Amino acid sequence: MDRKHYADEHRAFADAFRSFAEKVVAPHYLDWERAGLSPREVFQEAGKNGFLGMAVPEQYGGGGVDDFRFNQAMDEQIAVTGITGTGLGLSLHNDICLPYFLAYATDEQKQRWLPGIASGELITAIAMTEPGAGSDLNGIRTSAKRDGDDYVVNGAKTFITNGINADLVITAVKTNSDPADRRRGTSLLVLERGMPGFERGRNLDKLGLHSQDTAELSFTDVRVPVENLLGEEGDGFRYLTEKLPQERTSIAISALAESAAALQETIQYVQDRKAFGAAVGTFQNTKFVLAEIATEVDVAQAYVDRCVDRLNAGELTPADASKAKLFCTELQGRVIDRCLQLHGGYGYMTEYPISRRYADARITRIYGGTSEIMKSVVSKSLGL
Repeated sequence: MDRKHYADEHRAFADAFRSFAEKVVAPHYLDWERAGLSPREVFQEAGKNGFLGMAVPEQYGGGGVDDFRFNQAMDEQIAVTGITGTGLGLSLHNDICLPYFLAYATDEQKQRWLPGIASGELITAIAMTEPGAGSDLNGIRTSAKRDGDDYVVNGAKTFITNGINADLVITAVKTNSDPADRRRGTSLLVLERGMPGFERGRNLDKLGLHSQDTAELSFTDVRVPVENLLGEEGDGFRYLTEKLPQERTSIAISALAESAAALQETIQYVQDRKAFGAAVGTFQNTKFVLAEIATEVDVAQAYVDRCVDRLNAGELTPADASKAKLFCTELQGRVIDRCLQLHGGYGYMTEYPISRRYADARITRIYGGTSEIMKSVVSKSLGL
């Protein structure tokens, strides 16, 4: 079905990013996958070409366009070009971290950080998850105690995307340990590279997304200036809750785009691959499997596009974003598994993109809130 979702400028932006990805990232991507890390220069090149900070006001060096369809177009091209690991770092920077700076930073903070975020000189991350606290944001234990003009931060975070490369880490901390006021006890502090006591642990060895650095972070008496507080003290839980719908929409976009890319790769493969003297694509089972996938992908696309429109209008609810993430990530798992099956033994070889897509896909049902958490959010919207 012809999508009416994009205007000419969005399609031109998508084409430009695809060209960038094919020239700058794709030729080196497998080397970065083996190394377990993408170079910082990728962010700088992306910034130089206008692919970072699209929503940053022009006065701070950004694109000045507050339209999430540009983010969506870029995320879809990341899937098409197969640079998922590296692309996740760019998407996290644009889709998930940047909104916190735009919404909650003071004018002084914006002047200090936004130009670097837009240029790629400052790479961002967000640190919520802890060794003992995942989807339960109220369970975090990293503390920040006020001491004069500083907060003194102690604790640890894990599974932090961009954790090795990041210069600015939006960190969820407890500034009030009163158990009767758990939600008001969370604040957001921006920890910066080089602060004494801020240490990065190992780059975690993951099932997939190998070129995406994912790290453990530790904080030992890190003195963070009060000027690095994002928004108001104690409002961090509310800020995180407000921005989760955009994060979950971003994940849904990427999951669905991965499904669509796997479908197109598989259609090409089954037309070329022969078995029993005929192309695999001529078998009824192959036709029916791919017909089912194409139908589910197209139907999901209509819902995701609608969510992006609602997000742009400021009307996207947490429940609707959770529905998108739940359905699209579960769909991604089913689609890529079935597409790999149609590749036969070659689908298990890492030289084939479908193999990497299979490994990369498993995390999307976990990060940004597990599928079980998404069901909980949706069920609450039903009054249950």
